[in-house]
Amino acid sequence: MRFGLLLGCVFVLAAGCAVSPSGNDESASAVEPILSSAHRSAANRARDVYRHPKETLQFFDIRPDMTVVEVWPGSGWYTEILAPLVRERGQLYAAQLDPAASDYARTLVEGYRTKLASRPDLYDKVIVTTLAARGGAPIAPPNSADVVVSFRNLHNWMMFGWERPALEAMHAALKPDGILGIVEHRGDPKVEQDPKALSGYVNEEFAIELIESAGFELVNRSEVNANPKDIKNYEKGVWTLPPTFAAGDVDRERYAAIGESDRFTLKFRKISK
Repeated sequence: MRFGLLLGCVFVLAAGCAVSPSGNDESASAVEPILSSAHRSAANRARDVYRHPKETLQFFDIRPDMTVVEVWPGSGWYTEILAPLVRERGQLYAAQLDPAASDYARTLVEGYRTKLASRPDLYDKVIVTTLAARGGAPIAPPNSADVVVSFRNLHNWMMFGWERPALEAMHAALKPDGILGIVEHRGDPKVEQDPKALSGYVNEEFAIELIESAGFELVNRSEVNANPKDIKNYEKGVWTLPPTFAAGDVDRERYAAIGESDRFTLKFRKISK
């Protein structure tokens, strides 16, 4: 999600862990036909090469019979995959932005709901909730979710200073030993972490320490969404790269050749605080 460009629009290891693409075959086989389905636009399918949805969901061990919470799904790129995946045997909660927070948030949530209503055969069972800056209703019933996932949102919560409440809401929704899956733009470890993450990048070890302090234990990490071509030093931050191209036509071919950002992919387990 590209909230780093919208500051005025929205308010808000374990040393031995292996780097592994491990996961379950059931997840991979169930996701494959969804990825090639006609309900996904050509533009969304073109991003699979950067976002690696099959391998990512397999790494998070998401199966069709699970209760899953997708936090801040934006316009629904991953919802297009997760909703059909769990529709018959599981449940998807979509914890959206608070539509009362800003005109941007309201427009985004309205567009998301319109998307869901357009294909009841795929999205009729999605339950839309809210992850708001200052509490409110839970993002899913307490202790109900097998997996909570969030894709490129940690920097947004850091930007507005409420990463802790966001992580606590996810912790509350998960079953004991439930899985939290996080994908985020990976910062340069040689550069001190900006607590507001204004560049959009978050150092991996910083993220691990932060998330573990909220009642999680790192289970595993994967390089499936890594991109070594990302130099992470752009005037307009991570949004310089595709798909945003914040610099417009300036060096656009260069940034297109780099591709989307380098990202860490982390799997945590809920533990008692």
